Amino acid sequence: MANDMLTNAQMRDIEALLHPYTNAATHRQVGAHLIERGHGCHVWDDSGKRYIEGMAGLWCASLGFGDEELIEAAREQLGKLPYYHLFGGRTHEPAIELAEKIKELYPQPMARVFYCSSGSEANDTQVKLIWYMMNALGKPQKKKIISRRKAYHGVTLVAASMTGLPLNHGSFDLPFDFVKHTTTPHYWREARDGETEEQFSARLAADLDTLIEAEGPDTVAAFISEPVMGAGGVIVPPKGYFEAIAPVLRKHDVLWIDDEVICGFGRTGNWFGAETLNMQPTSASMAKQLTGSYVPLSAVAINQQMADVIEAESARHPALGHGFTYGGHPLGCAVGVKAIEIYQKRDILRHVRQIAPVFQARLRQYADHPLVGEARGVGLMGALELSPDRKSAATFKAPGKVGARLMSELLKHGVILRAIGDSLAFCPPMIITEDGVEEIFAPMEAALDATYSWAKAEGHMDA
Repeated sequence: MANDMLTNAQMRDIEALLHPYTNAATHRQVGAHLIERGHGCHVWDDSGKRYIEGMAGLWCASLGFGDEELIEAAREQLGKLPYYHLFGGRTHEPAIELAEKIKELYPQPMARVFYCSSGSEANDTQVKLIWYMMNALGKPQKKKIISRRKAYHGVTLVAASMTGLPLNHGSFDLPFDFVKHTTTPHYWREARDGETEEQFSARLAADLDTLIEAEGPDTVAAFISEPVMGAGGVIVPPKGYFEAIAPVLRKHDVLWIDDEVICGFGRTGNWFGAETLNMQPTSASMAKQLTGSYVPLSAVAINQQMADVIEAESARHPALGHGFTYGGHPLGCAVGVKAIEIYQKRDILRHVRQIAPVFQARLRQYADHPLVGEARGVGLMGALELSPDRKSAATFKAPGKVGARLMSELLKHGVILRAIGDSLAFCPPMIITEDGVEEIFAPMEAALDATYSWAKAEGHMDA
């Protein structure tokens, strides 16, 4: 759309908003895509066109749009107690009830829950609490955090440092020096010739061990990992990966942060990705599907060891010097309680386990398309990674352009997906039906063919 064809709303948007993850120059030319309403797994734009939301917004609208029970829970809480805080020992019933439910559902024993408003805030809080703990234990030098290349843990300064993506580092003077990154657990792209998944996992565990030894075990506080890498391209770890990582962390007395912001609350078919991927973390971050994203809320769950040290240390000071105005907001907590009730009452996890094989089978039907390098996923999340040469796992000479083209082709067909570089990500609402899965994939062959023809004509298929 040329600039002189923009609507009034688009012009107002350009002059009023600075959009996240948006190229400002391109945005000024083409304008915003204005979404007006949503229901179920669909949204409608200002022209009245309907789209199926194949990304659940930003990996988060797990119960779709317009769920009346969530809306009523919000309405009821707004009428009763629209705001209160947890500072100075104050509390409210929704905060208590939701924390109890989180402790009950998480697969590893957790002792306390700390509330924030976003996944980024939760992961920043993880680091602050761990540093607080290390100072209390008389280990002020044990502060480094190890993440992984292509990981995504948020965009605030510490969270962005733990994120392993160049876009989040360049021009921001990040990452901070105390954050180190180890190998991406992407078997298709990173494995050596003839290396099995188990051998690849063992090598990555050895890489982690070598990194900790090089940095000094007495300086490394924690390792952070997503069960399945989301914004890095929906990278599912290889067989035996976390089983190989766990003894390395125990050997060096390194804590383990589980970032469940995308995987938590049913996305992989279990309540948490830690159960699906056999993780044994010390603490966990969660957000997004915690409230179905109807209200911003995130949470940090910590185990008894961490809770005991932190509570003992806080007793030596006037207070624990960390917290947020909106942390544990009663509206968010009430909607979170209702969301978990819905997951249980409607047996959403069972539905995910039933529909996931259908979704994954349709995804993998395109594994042999000449534009596709790999089809991968678990539960109700997946990706098609595009490549000019599948056998060598080659990348395109102009990264991101082919992925963006495919995303645009699918948008013409009324399908909203997300290009992450040259990987096309899928993460539909967890209420999606077989008909909804088919609606996402029905135009895929035509969109892939059109994109492939364009890529060949533009020289992008030259490996």
